[in-house]
Amino acid sequence: MKRSLLVFGVVVAAAAALTAVAFARHSSTLTLNGTDGPGYTINLKIGGKAVSKLKTGTYKVVISDRAAMHGWSLDGPNGFAKDLSPVPFVGTKTVTLKLKAGKYKFYCPAHEATMFGHFTVA
Repeated sequence: MKRSLLVFGVVVAAAAALTAVAFARHSSTLTLNGTDGPGYTINLKIGGKAVSKLKTGTYKVVISDRAAMHGWSLDGPNGFAKDLSPVPFVGTKTVTLKLKAGKYKFYCPAHEATMFGHFTVA
């Protein structure tokens, strides 16, 4: 009887551990928040701080496009290019991106010379 209870306890503990790992993986996707407009501004933040370095991995990216004359695009290594919020869209777009090691540039495609930022993924 004691052996049965011990085995049962081990099985329950293992199931709990597997459940915790599954939830940890699901909730570990970090959210990056980008905005463009209303003036000639563009940014990318995580937890309220400007992004300069990130670890390789999968990120949820939420773009708040606040002006029809602007957009929000992202270029990276090996030909990576995504137009996350094209001109003249205004509103919010959410995408999930897998970022690999390298240098990235986010920018407004209509005003790239003045509206841009950079970050590195390692």
